[in-house]
Amino acid sequence: MSNNHQHEHGHGHDDHGHGGHGHDDHEDVGYHATVKGYLIGFLLSLILTAIPFFLVMTKSISSSAAMGIVLLGFAAVQIVVHMVYFLHMNSKVEGGWSMLSLIFTIAVVVIMLAGSIWVMFHLNSNMMPVHDMRNMP
Repeated sequence: MSNNHQHEHGHGHDDHGHGGHGHDDHEDVGYHATVKGYLIGFLLSLILTAIPFFLVMTKSISSSAAMGIVLLGFAAVQIVVHMVYFLHMNSKVEGGWSMLSLIFTIAVVVIMLAGSIWVMFHLNSNMMPVHDMRNMP
């Protein structure tokens, strides 16, 4: 009889541990996974698409460099909106590993792009001038 009692107690304990873990994971994802969350994300995406489109069509920023920086800023904000509202990324999902991997990926991409632009700029400014081959003796 005590063996049966231990089996029931052990089984109940296992269910509690597994059920609690699964419930916590579902709560984290369920926070943003609502119709209201998707509608907020959709409306923000529409606004963050319409504003740059309006700026380009009306040519309200005359400098092309400034326009590029503004458009990149809107694109970066829209990426964050998509990650939060549609991909449900936050620091709690998967124990924070998805956020850590995203930060690492962004750091690697920034280093690669900045390094490539730096190398190309210095190659362009430090290259030897091309001589006209017809004037060579």
